[in-house]
Amino acid sequence: MQDKIETYGRGSVVQQGHKNGRVYLMKLVQEDFPGIIEHINNLTREHAYTKIFCKVPCWATPAFLSKGFIVEAHIPRFYNNREDVFFLSKFLDSDRIMSIEHKKLEELSQQLLTVGKIKNPAKLKSGFSLLKLKADRADEIAGLYKQVFDSYPFPIFDSEYILFGMKNNVQFFGIERQGQLTALASAETDRKGANAEMTDFATLPDFRGNSLSVILLSAMEQEMKQQGIFTLYTIARLNSTAMNRTFLRLHYRYAGTLIKNTNIAGNIESMNVFYKHIQDAGC
Repeated sequence: MQDKIETYGRGSVVQQGHKNGRVYLMKLVQEDFPGIIEHINNLTREHAYTKIFCKVPCWATPAFLSKGFIVEAHIPRFYNNREDVFFLSKFLDSDRIMSIEHKKLEELSQQLLTVGKIKNPAKLKSGFSLLKLKADRADEIAGLYKQVFDSYPFPIFDSEYILFGMKNNVQFFGIERQGQLTALASAETDRKGANAEMTDFATLPDFRGNSLSVILLSAMEQEMKQQGIFTLYTIARLNSTAMNRTFLRLHYRYAGTLIKNTNIAGNIESMNVFYKHIQDAGC
């Protein structure tokens, strides 16, 4: 059963449920502060969740820290290329924070030291084409995600959810071959804040090894730049070496690791946060 996404107060957005075993404050509206802190704490106690995860603007961060939250990641100039965002968490079960993937973190350190940056972007092989996907492909999008993931933190296996996202600033991009979708990704845009999450990357097993994720990400970056977006970010699986490498090769910066944060591919896994400013020269 998927976790629920609800609106609180004047427009803050909260996801909660036992699938991820957490409360996730996805969006904080200033009018709901500081009451939102007590609300999410109460939800966590009521349902015996083991983690609270929050995406919080700089101005609210000290209040969360005073209530026992810790910083897991930080992106500078996140909102409108000016205000920082902090990814804050509170753990209610020591097992959740102690069961981190130590070997993968050590591997990530080596990636950060040695990863090569792409100078000549990968190109699509003959027979493949890249396109921005519209509502008439919603069933195909959901179907591809079902083939790739055993579980996912949001209901992307449901075509109605895909359609809802398209109507609410989520843009889907795909690569197809002979009319068949082979790879997908999406850009979840916050136009008011001039940022976008680059997310939901998936490639069918038979088509991996063709740099399709790199090609999708490059194309999405260009589209976001044209739309006036300043900051791109992603929350990528710590356990996916290939996905981490994709972002690092395209000059994304490491912002932190979210410990045992997300139910994906059948397990609750730690996630890495990467970001990139695309409107500033040299970033």
